[in-house]
Amino acid sequence: MSLLNFCIFISSLAFFAYGISYFFSPHMQSEFKRFGLERIGMLTIVLELLGASGLLCGLVYNPILLLSSGGLALLMFFGVLVRIKSKDSLFVSLPALFLMGLNLYIFIVSIK
Repeated sequence: MSLLNFCIFISSLAFFAYGISYFFSPHMQSEFKRFGLERIGMLTIVLELLGASGLLCGLVYNPILLLSSGGLALLMFFGVLVRIKSKDSLFVSLPALFLMGLNLYIFIVSIK
């Protein structure tokens, strides 16, 4: 398995896990409320799940990989901005930073 494919699987798994946990974890929903984003919580989760699916589809069709990885990197960029605005610690912000960097890497490497 190549490094790119490994990164795609890790990112996809993470976004599926975060997306699904929104429906089962009150903590995930309360985080959106804490940030004042409860109105766009469902949209964010749908985008995460679509992005995770797109990463896997992108293993076969590169344009979908580019769209998904770029979209998820952008989504996580805004997630980092929200964390900064909320004055969250670096430790709490690390997952968003990591996923932003991982998807940016996937995007850059996938450009042909």
